[in-house]
Amino acid sequence: MIGHILPNCLPPLIVIGALQIARAITLEATLSFLGLGVPVTEPSLGLLIANGFQYMLSNEYWISLFPGLALLITIVAINLVGDRLRDVLNPRLQR
Repeated sequence: MIGHILPNCLPPLIVIGALQIARAITLEATLSFLGLGVPVTEPSLGLLIANGFQYMLSNEYWISLFPGLALLITIVAINLVGDRLRDVLNPRLQR
């Protein structure tokens, strides 16, 4: 019974786990951007974006651009890894 149930449950759990990790990273960055997250002494992408936000209109947009791109790339990479693991571990696709 375990040999039938576990292989079919594992791929959706991996996708859900990857989505939840990406969601947690996004939530932490959002709360840090709003000033409700980690203290200022701790490094956070949300704090880096918030610190550069005041310079956006003075043509120094790159201060917030690069932490924002790092956040975007991290979240997309986690989602792609979760999707690829689902494809590799899905017993229906191994035929």
